[in-house]
Amino acid sequence: MSDWHLARRYQYAGIVSGLRSEPNRRDLAVIVTDTPAAAAGVFTQNRVCAAPVRVSRERLPRADARAIVVCSGNANACTGEQGMADARRMAELVATELGCHPEQVLVASTGVIGRPLPMPLLEAGIPKATKAVAPGREALSDAAHAILTTDTGIKVSSRILDLAAGRSTITGFAKGAAMIGPNLATMLGFVLTDAAVGPNDLHHVLAAACESSFNCVSVEGHTSTNDTVFLLANGDGPPLAGHDLATFQDAVGGVCAELARKIAIDAEGAEHLIKIEVEGCRSDAEAKTVAKTIAESALVKTAVFGSDPNWGRVVSAAGYSGVVFEETDLSLWMGDMPLYRAGVPLPFDAAAASSYLKHNREVHFKLRFTLGHGRCTFHTCDLTYEYVKLNADYTT
Repeated sequence: MSDWHLARRYQYAGIVSGLRSEPNRRDLAVIVTDTPAAAAGVFTQNRVCAAPVRVSRERLPRADARAIVVCSGNANACTGEQGMADARRMAELVATELGCHPEQVLVASTGVIGRPLPMPLLEAGIPKATKAVAPGREALSDAAHAILTTDTGIKVSSRILDLAAGRSTITGFAKGAAMIGPNLATMLGFVLTDAAVGPNDLHHVLAAACESSFNCVSVEGHTSTNDTVFLLANGDGPPLAGHDLATFQDAVGGVCAELARKIAIDAEGAEHLIKIEVEGCRSDAEAKTVAKTIAESALVKTAVFGSDPNWGRVVSAAGYSGVVFEETDLSLWMGDMPLYRAGVPLPFDAAAASSYLKHNREVHFKLRFTLGHGRCTFHTCDLTYEYVKLNADYTT
C-alpha cells in the first residue's frame, strides 16, 4: 500500500454485511466525498443491464455527487421493478446518513444475476458502512476488498499531477476477474481525483480512457450486465482546461490502463497475461477488431496455456476478423521471435518458442500490417482447466 497516492477529501468503508456466504467476507462498500463532486460514468453496453446501472445512468453526469454505494455477491440484475426500487433504496440509505439528496448517491452491484437483493441485510448494513467511512489507505483497502467477487486480490492505481493550479492526485480501484469482454466487462471501477473538472469534460475524459483500457481487455468476451466505471472530481477553483486538462486525461487513461491490465492478469484460473499488439491497419478501429478477435479465440488462448507455439491460430483469427487484407500484408512476432513475414512462414526454434510460453507470465504477440497507421494494444489471458471449473460451478 506504500505506493498508493490518495486523492484528498474522500473517505471509504468496506464492511461485512452478510451478503456473502463466506464468514467475515467484506461485501458492502461506501465511498464518500467530503465536498460535492463532479461525476461521470461509463456503463455496460449489454441490452440487459442491472438496476444499479439504470439508476446511476439516470443521475450522470452531474456536478454535486456525494457518495457511491456498492454491494458484491448479488448483481441486482434481471430483477424487474423491485430491483429498481431496491437500487434506489440503497442510495436513499446513504443519503439519509449524509443529509443529502438521494440522487447525489450513485449505486453499483456485482455478483449473481437474477436474485433479489436481501434488503433487510442492506437496510442494516448501509447505515453502518456509511457511519464507518474514514480517510486513509486502510479504509480504501477495506472498500477495495468489499467490491471483489472471484478476484484473487484488490486492484489499485494512482497518479500525482503537477498542474498550474497546484498538485492533484488521481486514485483508482477496480474489481474484475471473469465475464470479461470489451465494452467493459463484469467489472466495477472507481476513479477519484481532487482536481477541479467540469462534469461534461469529466465524461469525455472517462469515455476516452475506458475506450483504450477497459474496452481493450477480454477474458472470454462475455459482456456483463453490471459493468460500471465512475469518475469523481471534488476539487475547487476553476475547472481544468487546455494543457492541464490534456495532462489530466492522459493520467486518467494511465490509471484505467493499469487497472485493466490487473484485471486481465487476475482472470479466473489464468496462468498467462497475453498482450496483443496490432499496428499498420487502416484505422485504430480496424486494429482493435483484429486484436479483439485474436483475444477471444479459444484456440489461441488454449495454445498459450499449453505452451504450444501454434502461431497459425493467431494468423487465422486475424483472417476471420472481418478486416480486409491480403496475406502478404501481415507479419507476426511472438516475443522477439519472427514467425511469419509478408505471408510467408519463417523457420523458428519450436522448443525455444514453447519455452517462451511456458516460462513467461506475460507473453506478447505483435501483428504488423502494411495498410496504414491504425494501432491497438489489447490484453487477454489463457484459457485454463481452472477457469472452466470455476465457471461450471459458479452458482452450484
